[in-house]
Amino acid sequence: MTTAPPPPVLRPDAPPARRATVADWLGLIRFSHTVFALPFALMAALLAWRATDAGPTKIGWDLLGVTLCMATARAAAMAFNRLVDRRIDAANPRTASRHLPAGIVSPTSAALFTLICSVGFVASTLLFLPNRWPLYLSLPVLAWLLGYSLAKRWTWLCHWWLSAALALAPIAAWLAIAGDAFWQTGTPALWLAAVVLLWVGGFDILYSCQDADFDCEAGLNSVPARFGVPTALKIAAAGHLLCGLCLFGLWFSADLGGVFLAGVIGVCGLLIYEHALVKPHDLSRVGAAFFTVNAIISLGLLAVLGADLAATRFVG
Repeated sequence: MTTAPPPPVLRPDAPPARRATVADWLGLIRFSHTVFALPFALMAALLAWRATDAGPTKIGWDLLGVTLCMATARAAAMAFNRLVDRRIDAANPRTASRHLPAGIVSPTSAALFTLICSVGFVASTLLFLPNRWPLYLSLPVLAWLLGYSLAKRWTWLCHWWLSAALALAPIAAWLAIAGDAFWQTGTPALWLAAVVLLWVGGFDILYSCQDADFDCEAGLNSVPARFGVPTALKIAAAGHLLCGLCLFGLWFSADLGGVFLAGVIGVCGLLIYEHALVKPHDLSRVGAAFFTVNAIISLGLLAVLGADLAATRFVG
């Protein structure tokens, strides 16, 4: 008795079967995951505006510049990631349906999209002139963002490369808004960056536990592949413990009030809940831990910061 041959595997460089839609491009760059970094850039902006006593006109231009820089830089990084990982994604059952392996977006289109977004990011920094820091640092920042996509090929520290890329957001936003005054006012931005570094690094380790076996077989590097899933969960938990401590450091350094302190305590509870969802022998709820809980954390922190600043101003 003969068995049927396996279905052909779609080549990752196959041309698209149809023209990609706007929804396809938003899916390619995981637009919904913008909630992980943008709120922290906006938190830095709120605190920087307070520190520099910015007026409405400057706030408007700053908000436009921060939003455009975040959107274009993140889109470039995600498209580049999908481009360089397309053959790895095609071989991994969990990611084989992504846009490039599935032929929805062609490699040429993805490369062009990456280039356009990269140019758009550099151009967006011109909105901050006469402050030239964003323009001067745009190419090094872009190189770091794109470089993450290659990190897992040679180091298990790739999770913190990603988290460092996102941690640049609050520092860059504050520097873009405050200019040279960053060196006198920007300490809260460093606390924000530390929060993002530890928070993203931890949940990226949780997420990568799903691919531990595949990473080992493919020769890719990650904390779960290097140390095993149980140890990886402990490393992620340690990072989130430090993240909670840094949130208290942010509250203190930025001279925030009780509303933000309550939010920090709530975030610590959510981080504990996140780790309760994921067990070494049961990774079925990684998706909920990765997106839902962390979206609540980032958007919730932005909301309580805004509420705290508004309450402080009203009382004052």
